[in-house]
Amino acid sequence: MPARSIGTATISFGLVSVPVNLYSSSESKTSVSFNMLHKKCGSRLKQQYTCPKDNEVVTRDDTVKGYEFAKDQYVVLSAEEVKALEEKATGMIDVVEFVPLAKVDREYLDKVYYLGPDKGGDRAYRLLAAALKDTGRAALGQYAARGKQHLVLLRPLNGVLVMEQLHYADEVRATTEVTIPDGDVKATELALAKQLIEQTATDAFEPEKYKDTVRERVMETIQRKIDGQDITSDVTPDSGGKIIDLMEALKASLAASKPAEAAVKVS
Repeated sequence: MPARSIGTATISFGLVSVPVNLYSSSESKTSVSFNMLHKKCGSRLKQQYTCPKDNEVVTRDDTVKGYEFAKDQYVVLSAEEVKALEEKATGMIDVVEFVPLAKVDREYLDKVYYLGPDKGGDRAYRLLAAALKDTGRAALGQYAARGKQHLVLLRPLNGVLVMEQLHYADEVRATTEVTIPDGDVKATELALAKQLIEQTATDAFEPEKYKDTVRERVMETIQRKIDGQDITSDVTPDSGGKIIDLMEALKASLAASKPAEAAVKVS
């Protein structure tokens, strides 16, 4: 079943315009969520806004939006003022520069969309995708949507243009914020770690081999509950004893992965 477009836009670079359709790049399998119920009657509870100062429930009609500019100090904005502050959606993906795709750090990635050519834009679309592929570059630009201006990166993938919504630089935390104690990497431990990596390494990224087993287990357990079965007697799998010594942990990991490797070779 073909994907459904979630919006339209126009890529603009130089004097070239490429009308495109936007598509979601994924179909999220949401995590299992639970509702809050009234223990007495089983009815689903509703959330309410309450004012701690007046000790009363506040309806949505009696709420306004405010920005906290200092501790417990707010500037109140009307609906018209909030709307005036929002970035106007132009529908234009304005390409500013072309950068080496390999130079874009992964921590900037926020969301991913697919782009498809809109009516009359297929020729320019194919040209841009081919040019990006041959040069190994990506188009960096900005796109205004839903009241915000996003930093975006356009890159080719199997002939399709992918639009990656990126974080701005001031939204990404520096790695220096993570404290790493000083210390050395022992040569023997490094050799074992590299051996473990090579022993379980593959030459291809195959995400289809993996699935959300936790969600499957939860849904199966909930179904048993619906069927009237007892679900409190499930036994948690033994995770095994903890190995504190790093060398022993590496050796045990190597030993544990060898039978699996042999089985693959036999088959």
